[in-house]
Amino acid sequence: MSRRVKRPLRPAGDRPKGARPYRGSAAERPQSFRPGGKPPARSAAPRAARPSSFVPEPEKIAPEPPPLPTKVQTVVVTADENNMRVDRFLEARFPGLSFSHIQRIVRKGELRVNGKRADSKDRLEEGQSVRIPPLKLDTPKGAGPLSEAATKTLQALKDMILFEDADVMVLNKPAGLAVQGGSGITRNVDDMLEVMRDAKGQKPRLVHRLDRETSGCLLIAKTRFAATALTGSFRHRSARKIYWALVAGVPKPKQGRISTYLAKEESEDDSIMRVAKHGDEGASHAVTYYAVVETSAQKLAWVSLKPVTGRTHQLRAHMAHIDHAIVGDPKYFNKENWELPGGLQNRLHLLARRIVIPHPRGGFIDATAPLPPHMLQSWNLLGLEADRFDPIENAPEE
Repeated sequence: MSRRVKRPLRPAGDRPKGARPYRGSAAERPQSFRPGGKPPARSAAPRAARPSSFVPEPEKIAPEPPPLPTKVQTVVVTADENNMRVDRFLEARFPGLSFSHIQRIVRKGELRVNGKRADSKDRLEEGQSVRIPPLKLDTPKGAGPLSEAATKTLQALKDMILFEDADVMVLNKPAGLAVQGGSGITRNVDDMLEVMRDAKGQKPRLVHRLDRETSGCLLIAKTRFAATALTGSFRHRSARKIYWALVAGVPKPKQGRISTYLAKEESEDDSIMRVAKHGDEGASHAVTYYAVVETSAQKLAWVSLKPVTGRTHQLRAHMAHIDHAIVGDPKYFNKENWELPGGLQNRLHLLARRIVIPHPRGGFIDATAPLPPHMLQSWNLLGLEADRFDPIENAPEE
């Protein structure tokens, strides 16, 4: 297949709905975002697939978060917590809580928002009152030799590690492995982390999530202190995430910004995120920057994606919205009479390529995940070069 990397931007009338090119001053616009400009020179060697190290500041003596409440309490949602999901609100306030414990108190109706029952996925509004029942950490498991199954689980986790220190771990989550439990899920990262409890009984905690079929960088906090700091970084958008995807067709313009509102649409069998209007019930603003890295004829494009917000299925819904759905997406790929090129696997081609986030004790964590096997196979078959420059790395912040 032939390959084209650069084309002039099309007139505004040719742009897909919801997308617009990035515009900024000449001084602030990154080189790879200059329309018609030459791409930066390729580096002599491809970027390593392991995370770069960070240089920590002198260790800060930070107190552990206060103990979990043993009595019923009522708290008020702050401005920083506006639009947070109920489960993530609880995780942010009480990092020691397990996913299963959160689901249990919500399911039993022990947690109330303005006096009413709430679902774990409901979003909170500033000023609302949240009744929180007595909470407790999971009972530490007694020390002792691991079973054969637990030993295998521990080794599986170690094989995924891209970065690790005393506070933080970044895993390279494989496609097909769920992050948390749910209907029909028998194995997930959250349960696997049980084998990594420390001497105090503390279990590593999830800081963010990836869809089951999305592979790549998954951030884990090993202490309550780190969980609080990292959750705050996500809430204040200090974390920088870059994704790679293979999409149908070639987006025009080659670099752009997608800004929509997204809301969940439930059906008997499934639920998806649909593009909504401002003010619609459950609608949240979502912003994504994208850039075409390389193309395979005009049938496929390798795109780099940078989500500014972190909505459910945001990247998948946004690429489908501009009519360039991600290859292998069972929920959002809706192009009629489109045939998958020979040799490519019909699996979601989406990778959480890189995460850069302030380290709880100073400096930065910067981890990069390699292409998963099915995407690497596609890149090789299409002649795409995984060591190319990534034009979205310096996309603007909001």
